[in-house]
Amino acid sequence: MPDAARVLESDKNCPTLALVEGAGRAHAVAWPGVGSTLRSMTRFWLGPSARTVSQEHEMEAVYYVIAGEGVVNDADAGTSQPLAAGAMAHVEPRTTYQFRAGASGMELIGGPCPPDPALYRRLAATAAEV
Repeated sequence: MPDAARVLESDKNCPTLALVEGAGRAHAVAWPGVGSTLRSMTRFWLGPSARTVSQEHEMEAVYYVIAGEGVVNDADAGTSQPLAAGAMAHVEPRTTYQFRAGASGMELIGGPCPPDPALYRRLAATAAEV
């Protein structure tokens, strides 16, 4: 029986997700590949003025800003809200959103709950090809 409580490291062994436009990267930390069925967490490092791809999920998503500053854009409402270290962003279900880093970049972690299978389809296809 696997451990009921595990420490998941955000490191080079986490799969990279194609979710960043510009300088930066995104790693899956808590996702179905490690047994997570009710929560997903992706760690983003966005360089100056970099952004995430636009996303939309069937369920809500929550993100925490670890460092830096930027904005979260709500494409459906046509609005942007500022973010800084320590802020949390809550995204309602079926809302199209995107994060954009400011001049110093931004680091954040979070994701949809439950995990959105669309985020991991490319990983599954790549694993099946190997």
